[in-house]
Amino acid sequence: MSEPTAGRLTLQLASTMESVSEIESAAEKMASAAGFDEDETFHITMAVREAAVNAVLHGNEYDPAKKVTAIFEDDGTSLVFKVSDEGKGLDPDSLPDPLAAENLLRGTGRGIFLIRSFMDEVNFRQLHPGTELTLVKHRPQTGASA
Repeated sequence: MSEPTAGRLTLQLASTMESVSEIESAAEKMASAAGFDEDETFHITMAVREAAVNAVLHGNEYDPAKKVTAIFEDDGTSLVFKVSDEGKGLDPDSLPDPLAAENLLRGTGRGIFLIRSFMDEVNFRQLHPGTELTLVKHRPQTGASA
């Protein structure tokens, strides 16, 4: 793990649930330090956790030879979280709608839905191999211009 420099932190970790916890903890610290309230910090943390779980479980399929990379950046107006895996890739348009009647009782498939609900911007990029998921949360506007 590298130390934050100019509002940036990079983690490259094994494909394990312990790594997910480490990524989640770092996201929570960054959101809290950026001044987000408790509820928004929780939402940001959950979204980043879901992205990390997807990278470990679905992307890398727990393959010990594959890494999960998380890059966190605070640019002063937004927090940007990039989580990538080294798996076979993901087409986000192929994901089933978790709100469709046939999917309501499924135990899985809501992660991307939650991520999109909690974050201001969500972007997918194919890395060949792997997928990079970028999550952006804008700081609330303050002062007279809000």
